[in-house]
Amino acid sequence: MAYSHSKSAPKPQVDAQPAGDDRKGARRGAIFIVLALAAFCVYLVVTGQVAQFMAALATVQVPWLLVACLCMLLYLVFGIIAYAIAVWLDPVSPVGIRDLVSVEASGIFFGNLTPMMMGSTPAQIYRLTKAGQDVGEAGATQFTRFIVYQFGLVAWGAILLAARLPFFVDRYPDVQALTILCVFSFGGHVCILLGIFAVALLPGPVSKLAHWIISLLGRLGFARDKVEAWHEFVDGEVHSFSEKFRLSAGHTSSMALTVVITMMQLAFFYLVPYFLMLAFGHHDVDFLSVMAASAFVQLLSSAVPLPGGTGGAEGGFALFLGHFYGSAATAGYLLWRLISFIAPTILAAPLLGLRSAHNESIHQRWDRLMVRLGREPSRPAPTVQASRPHGQHRHHSTPVHHGDVVVEPKPAREAKPKARPLVRQTADGITVSPKALRRK
Repeated sequence: MAYSHSKSAPKPQVDAQPAGDDRKGARRGAIFIVLALAAFCVYLVVTGQVAQFMAALATVQVPWLLVACLCMLLYLVFGIIAYAIAVWLDPVSPVGIRDLVSVEASGIFFGNLTPMMMGSTPAQIYRLTKAGQDVGEAGATQFTRFIVYQFGLVAWGAILLAARLPFFVDRYPDVQALTILCVFSFGGHVCILLGIFAVALLPGPVSKLAHWIISLLGRLGFARDKVEAWHEFVDGEVHSFSEKFRLSAGHTSSMALTVVITMMQLAFFYLVPYFLMLAFGHHDVDFLSVMAASAFVQLLSSAVPLPGGTGGAEGGFALFLGHFYGSAATAGYLLWRLISFIAPTILAAPLLGLRSAHNESIHQRWDRLMVRLGREPSRPAPTVQASRPHGQHRHHSTPVHHGDVVVEPKPAREAKPKARPLVRQTADGITVSPKALRRK
């Protein structure tokens, strides 16, 4: 059975503002992180831990180190799969697999180099628009992914905290300090998630509250042009985001699958410290306790308003993970930071400009694979397509497959030929058609 497709046409380009501010922030973040690493090296020299650090590195078991690196690779792969599900819902989406690799790399690169990963979302929306989505579709895709990721962070934190709370209480006798850390790290992400759900499900009350706060800021002396711009932003974005979120949430099966994949993605990230402990020969560690500690380090570092969570990552590692490593804690921290942060940031840079070479959607490629395997192509729930700019309407239909029958689209109705002119000029003079002389 033939499956028609085209490699064709260049992808549509959508006007979007370049991420100039994010690039400046990323450069500043990179400089800050280099300085932080330099300060860490100076700390090793001043405290006389260089010999201990090198001795710990000499005992590293390479196979377990490679498994830790594989976990980070799977973290990237599952992130791409989560995006692919969102794109698959649109049968005519121009975004391809290599585009999604670039989108995930943009999130890693700009997120790691900006405070609290604030550069991640704008960079990924910009990259989705360069792949052919309009700004509304790209925003819906990215914010749905952001919500699912936040939900995964909170869900893992709740599960691991419930499973290992007695361990933390026994390990840290200062219950008050532990409670403050839990509220600061875990509670902050819960508030973010609840705020997003409030915007998505209660756009009316949220808009009224936002306008009241903006008006209050205006009375306190903020510039009038800024206040008006904030009012316009609330009017234009809150209800739009709510509609797009509800549309995405309507695909319950795909949303549930995205949540499961995101949970697996975070699990691989939390397993990196565990396999590093095995690389240093610490085989008597508790699996779930290490994952719980790693989850809290991630929550704490992402709440620190510095590039790469600098300060939160170091303090969280020393507080929650350091005792697992024993004398190899310094070397363990450096390898953990190298594998989970520095190396992904550097390796993501060459992938930022990656683009798919064809215009075939992921859904079409999946259907072709199902046909080759002798299965019926999938039929996603209908999606609402955003309006396209003038001149970008699709003029060609795609054959629809139903089992073994290919239903070709009906050809467009041909325009009727224009009637011959009743009066025309020839070499013999002016000729008048007899029809023009007929009386009604």
